[in-house]
Formats: sequence, structure tokens, C-alpha cells
Amino acid sequence: MLCSQALLQIKPFQVLPPERLDWICDRTQHIHLAPGEVLVREGEPPLGFFIQVSGQITVSRSSNGADMPVGRHVSPSFFGEIQCLTEDLVPVTLTADTNTDLYRLNCPDFLEVLHSCRDFEKDIFCTMEKRLRGLESFIQSREKMAALGTLSAGLAHELNNPAAALVRVLKDVKPAILELQRMNLVYGQHQVDDEHTQQWLALRDHGFNAIANPQNDPLVLGDREDALTDWLENYGVDEAWKLAEPLAAGEVEPETLELLMNRWRDSDTELRDMGLRWLALSFDVMGLITKGLDGAERISTLVQSMKSYSYMDRAAQQEVDIHDGIEDTLRLFAFKLKHGIKVDRHYDQDLPKMMAFGSELNQVWTNLLDNAIDALGESPPTSEPPKITIRTCQKNGCIRVEVEDNGPGIPTEIKTRILEPFFTTKPMGKGSGLGLDVVRRIVENRHGGSLMVESAPGKTCFAILLPLTQ
Repeated sequence: MLCSQALLQIKPFQVLPPERLDWICDRTQHIHLAPGEVLVREGEPPLGFFIQVSGQITVSRSSNGADMPVGRHVSPSFFGEIQCLTEDLVPVTLTADTNTDLYRLNCPDFLEVLHSCRDFEKDIFCTMEKRLRGLESFIQSREKMAALGTLSAGLAHELNNPAAALVRVLKDVKPAILELQRMNLVYGQHQVDDEHTQQWLALRDHGFNAIANPQNDPLVLGDREDALTDWLENYGVDEAWKLAEPLAAGEVEPETLELLMNRWRDSDTELRDMGLRWLALSFDVMGLITKGLDGAERISTLVQSMKSYSYMDRAAQQEVDIHDGIEDTLRLFAFKLKHGIKVDRHYDQDLPKMMAFGSELNQVWTNLLDNAIDALGESPPTSEPPKITIRTCQKNGCIRVEVEDNGPGIPTEIKTRILEPFFTTKPMGKGSGLGLDVVRRIVENRHGGSLMVESAPGKTCFAILLPLTQ
């Protein structure tokens, strides 16, 4: 049985009179935990207020399917006061590290003790505040790391394609350039007249320009490729189809080839078709270089987006363009948006820049867009394809940003709770319930703005108001 001397080792109980200590001892139930035994799991209903007189307990919380330690209860200690007061589900899992002895006081009895002594109540609430701050700080850090992990995975996915393309280009360009050098040496050994050489060079330069600025007309390109294939086969070129595609991309016509190749039609040397292969290979190399440049520019754009997203090398508060921040965030979410989600932008192009904490505002766009994408993962209640609509405008000295999705909406019974810390509608381990709380804090506390939510089946809209002068 619990004795009053054991209670007096814990600070808050030292202010209670002896008769109240005896009253507590008479109403507690003894619980013994062996090492590794779980007292209560995350998501279960509260069991009461616990007084720990010996042993050690690890406090953990599920994160991405794994239990992450967030703290420990070392004897003598107490816990469970938050759930007794709020009647919420337990947000953590409690596991004994060693042989542990506890005494449980049910919630009504704990509340009676709590309200019977002002000094005891004050000590309990001070401890509760510290614990909530510690848990919130830990989960916010985990939330930021999870968001960073999501964006990093998306960035790696987006970088992989242009990087792989660039590697392929560099591998293919080297042998092609060596072959072109060999052809040039062979051609030079035959001392062809300068006028004929200039005709080939002019045709090559025209083709380079066509590849750099393609017309993108598939019908015209297909007809030209068919005509070139017929001419090359009649000329007697092996694997004519391989040469027809790059020659067509370079806007080469069969009549031009007929004129340039006429002098070698009866030749028994390599020159009979070397000019054709030289021209096609030159166009291939130019096409590879163009693709490589596209890949390198895509990599550069993604890296610049990430740098801009994090506002590296810049002061915490600076003049920011709201549209740039939203677009940087959208680029980093491209890997999620590829799966059939349409993004409609309705931007006020006259929107002024504003002084703000840029990287923190990007956290706002990250959380709102991530939530919208998750909502669209469920089947929309309408026949419309999944869509996110982003609107910006200036109104009454404020910048207004709306992020709307046509997902299933927020259930009416929880609409008033979605901004509460730790409240989440996501499965256990997937959401911490701090995403929207972070949004609210950044908008209201850091920027003096406001956050509003409207939701119905087929339309959920989060509206952010940011004052231009703070």
C-alpha cells in the first residue's frame, strides 16, 4: 500500500495536509510493471493519474511506423494529469525500462485533490505546461524533419531524371565526336573542293538551327522522314531508317541530298555514303547536347528552387514575393502532383512584395499543399478530376492567399478542432496534429495575420491574410 512518506518525496504533494495524503493513499491501486511491459499505448483512453515510486518508464510516440522516444519518467514521479483534465486519448506509449512500481488514482479522485489545494494545483499545472512544451517542441522538430524528408525525396526523384539523361548524353557524345573526327580526316584526305565543302557546312548549320528551334509539327516531320527513308534506300544506304530520323529533324530534303551526293553515287570508297552519315551523326550530337543542356537547366532550376525555398544566405526577415514562394514549393511537390492532380493558379500579377519571414511562410505553403494533396488521395465526391486552386489578391491592406481543393471536405463534427495542437485526422503514426498549428502560429504570431477555413464536400479552402505593414 502507498504511504504518505513516499508521496512527500514528490514536490507537489509536499503542500498537501496529512489527512489529504492519507486520503490519496487509501484510494490508490498498486500496479507492478516488469521490464518491457507496456502500461498504456498511444491512442488508448486515459487510465487515471499515476504516482511512480520506483523504476523507470520510457515515453515514446509513433512516427512513420516506428516508436520514437520523447522522454522518461524517473522515480519518484507522477504523470497522467493531462489526460485526466482533457479526457483526450493518450498521445504517447509508456513502457517500463526496469521493474517499476506505480499507484493509480482514478480521474475523479485526482480532480478532487487538484481542486482542493491551490498550491498543489499550481505545481501540477506548472509541470503540465513544461511537459506540453517539451512534447510540442519534439513533435514540431519531427514534423519539420518529416516535411524535409518528404521534400528531399521529391527533390531526389525530380533530380534523378535530368541527371540520368545528362549521364546518358555524356556517354553517347564521346564516341560520336571521335567518329566525326575520323570522318573529317578521311574527307580531308580526298581534297574535295572548297565550294562543295561549304555546301555541306551550310546544310549542317541550317540543321543545327532547326534542331535548336524545332517547329514541333509531327505531321510535317513524319512526311519528311518517310521521304528521306525512301531516298536513302534507293541510294543503297544500309539501315536507312537510322539516318532518316536525325536528317528529318535537321530539315534536310531528299532533293538537297541528291544534289550533294551525285558526285559519289558510283564511288567504291567510303565516301559513297560517308557524307550522309557525317550529317546525321552531326545532328545526333547536336540533339544530345540540346537534351543535355535541358537536363542541366532542369537541375539548376530545382537547386535554385530549393535554395529559394529555404532562403539560404539571406536574413530571417526580408522582402519576399508570395508567388515565388508558392511556385518554389509547388516545384518541390512536383513528384506528388504528377499523379493526376491539376493545379489552377489565379494570381494577382500586381501583388506587391512584403516584408516577411520567407522560409517560415514557405512552411505554411508546404503544410497547406501537403494537406490538400493528402485530401485528394481520397476519392472526390464529384466527377471532377482532383484539383488544387491557388488564388492571390490584395484587399484592405492585406495579401490574401487561398489554397482550395475539391476533396471530400472536413467532417462538420471536427471542423472546430482542426487547428488544435496534436489534433489530427490522419492515421496513427502518420500525422502529429501540429501541421495546421504551425501554420496558425506562423501566420498569426509571426506575421500578425489570420487563418480562416471553409469546408464542404467537394470544396475545402484555407484562406491566409497577411498584412502588408506590420
